[in-house]
Amino acid sequence: MKTVAITGASGFVGTNLKNLFESKDFKVIAIKREDLKDTEKLTAIISQADIVINLAGANIINRWTNSYKKLLYASRIDTTQALTEAMYQADKKPELFISTSAVGIYKNKDCYDEESYELEDNFLGKLCQAWEKSALRAEEFGIRTAIFRFGIVLGEGGALGKMITPFKLGLGGTIGNGKQSFSYIHIEDLLEAYFHVYSNKELTGVFNLTAPTPTTNLGLTKALGKALHRPTILPVPQFALNLIFSEGAQVLTDGQCAKPKRLLDSGFKFKYETIEDTINNLVE
Repeated sequence: MKTVAITGASGFVGTNLKNLFESKDFKVIAIKREDLKDTEKLTAIISQADIVINLAGANIINRWTNSYKKLLYASRIDTTQALTEAMYQADKKPELFISTSAVGIYKNKDCYDEESYELEDNFLGKLCQAWEKSALRAEEFGIRTAIFRFGIVLGEGGALGKMITPFKLGLGGTIGNGKQSFSYIHIEDLLEAYFHVYSNKELTGVFNLTAPTPTTNLGLTKALGKALHRPTILPVPQFALNLIFSEGAQVLTDGQCAKPKRLLDSGFKFKYETIEDTINNLVE
């Protein structure tokens, strides 16, 4: 029996990944926060794992005070460094390490794939760059390493669970003018991407985990309104989000456009290619 060890296993994506791998007869070990602080215990867990999946990270949608920025950094970079150090120490190293990043690493000037892009130089962009650099250390130990840059993951719960209530009440609308890009992925496609990269042993490096047809916040708003048969005429003013989240509002107001070129080139088939496909499946 193969074993997969997961940080962030109790979160939205982690819970779904745990269920997926267990359905495929994998043993799943949830790496807990206290395990990350115990090098000996963490190394023992890593030594058992054929796959290590790193999903740990404090919620990015929050008010970015200086103390919260430190938490965002520590929950990502310190966790990843603990994992790679345990991999270095482990007598039996994992076959595959898949770490998380985000499309917030890109600027919002154009639509980017993994081979043609510009990196953002704000806090979020630099956070993602440091996160990826920490994860890629695993390659030095001969471990096949992949970085998954997430778009917004849509499924039953998660981000969609938080945004759908006002739409059901007829209070939904765009954020600002709605023109900002919205790169997303259906949870089912995201889960299959993990197994696709695991199963294709030649795949390494960075992958955008986004649907092949990016949209905008307006496109998302229209798709939700149509699927729920509700009006979408009440925009959320950008200044209100700035008041609530301060610098953290950029996660909602500055969208990135990312395309999954490397997944598509490797033969991956998306089940949900458009925002309409995705929303119609999730709210039916």
